Amino acid sequence: MKRLILTRHAKSSWDDPLTPDHERPLNERGRAAAADLGQWLASRGYVPGKVLCSDAARTRETWERIAPAFASAPVLQLKPALYHAGPDVMLAVLRHATADTVMMIGHNPGIAEFAARIVAHAPVEPDFARYPTGATLVVDFVADSWADVGFGQGVVDDFIIPREIVA
Repeated sequence: MKRLILTRHAKSSWDDPLTPDHERPLNERGRAAAADLGQWLASRGYVPGKVLCSDAARTRETWERIAPAFASAPVLQLKPALYHAGPDVMLAVLRHATADTVMMIGHNPGIAEFAARIVAHAPVEPDFARYPTGATLVVDFVADSWADVGFGQGVVDDFIIPREIVA
């Protein structure tokens, strides 16, 4: 069995309009939401063995705020290909993973489309289709290798957005 934790970066800052998109950091709300996501994941035992993360500042910072929730930090691998990646690129990156539980941190609109296509049946959640900042899907696959995983095969285990996390 394989498990994917699919997270869109937390809320980013637009304070400085001259900051290039790739370098935008999280805002205060995003920093708090990412920390809450880490606690939520850890409390449910959703612990990645490897994290595949876009190399953008806001995705890296999302991971930096999630990571302290885990007893031992999973291995982080920055993947420039995940910066604004579409579903096909995301699947190609995932198929090279080796850990049984992999977390991917990326961007919309690609991550929303990837989430919708990777599952057999979408969760009945009003926010799933738009995949807002911080949205996190936990999906399981009956597969021996990530290379065997394809669209429409995932079984949803959980879905959360930060504002639904009760402290």
